[in-house]
Amino acid sequence: MGVEAGRAAVRLARLPVDMATDGFGQLIGLLERATPWRSTGPGDPPRTDAGIPVLLVHGLADGASVVPPLQRELRGDGVGPFIPVACNAFGPDIPTAARKLGDQVESACAHGPGRAAVVIGYSLGGLIARYYVQRLDGDAYVPLVITLATPHGGTATALLAPAHPLLRQLRPGSELLVELTEPAAGCRTRFVAFYSDLDEAVIPAARGRIDHPDLKARNVLVPGVGHLTLPLHRPVIDEMHALLAAAQVTFTRFP
Repeated sequence: MGVEAGRAAVRLARLPVDMATDGFGQLIGLLERATPWRSTGPGDPPRTDAGIPVLLVHGLADGASVVPPLQRELRGDGVGPFIPVACNAFGPDIPTAARKLGDQVESACAHGPGRAAVVIGYSLGGLIARYYVQRLDGDAYVPLVITLATPHGGTATALLAPAHPLLRQLRPGSELLVELTEPAAGCRTRFVAFYSDLDEAVIPAARGRIDHPDLKARNVLVPGVGHLTLPLHRPVIDEMHALLAAAQVTFTRFP
């Protein structure tokens, strides 16, 4: 709880800066789409085309606090390159963000050794990734989606959020969430959803699961870990390492 409270305080302090950064990113969206393989920061090793691309999709204004440390933890074992996704989480709605994700997935696949990419989505980012593969034919490119603390069934906390169109889509029973319950026969993507019984942002906790009869989904309960701690929790990192290593072997030549 102390670790979670400390991370929450840091996130709240950074929120205005991260929101401004996301807004600026939207203004230069054309440039970002033209150069989707962005540098991840000084000192990072150059990317290679040796492995299956892994795209990292952040949540609401938490790109700087989650994506770089997650990338550092997951790097190695011939997996990657890792590509932070340049989509504005405060954009118009989830389908718009999912279409932008699709542009970057297809560009990443064009540079990779096969026609496949893995997507890891934290919080809202997981819902963007799911919408892309389930509703926009992204399963043709993405054989594996990993979601971390994602409100797949919506969350009661969104009922208290400002009336932004995107935030309204996170409310239980929203039109978007109803759309995601529609049949998805033939969806080829495999999902692994990590969720916690102590997630203060996804309420109730079971809404962090993917429960859809047509989707190949494995739900992994991570007990006693908060929303901000879950993506960097060591057992979660270790299991993602194993998933990415298996994807490297299995999906490099994804048809």
